[in-house]
Amino acid sequence: MTKNVGTNDSRLRIALGIILLILALFVTSATWLSVLLFILGIVSIFTGFSGFCALYTLFGINTAKKE
Repeated sequence: MTKNVGTNDSRLRIALGIILLILALFVTSATWLSVLLFILGIVSIFTGFSGFCALYTLFGINTAKKE
C-alpha cells in the first residue's frame, strides 16, 4: 500500500475520528447511530495513522507529498 493521505489530511482524520468516538459515547437513544459513529471514528483514525485511504485510490486522489 502506497501512502495517499498527506500530513494535514492525516491530522484532520485523526481529530475527526476522536470527535466521532466521543460522540458515539454520548448517543444513547439510537444504538445504531452510536455503532455507526464508532465505526466511522475507528476507520478515520486508522486511515489517519496508516496514511492510506481506499476511497482515495478509487477516485484517484492523492494528498501525500510527491517524492
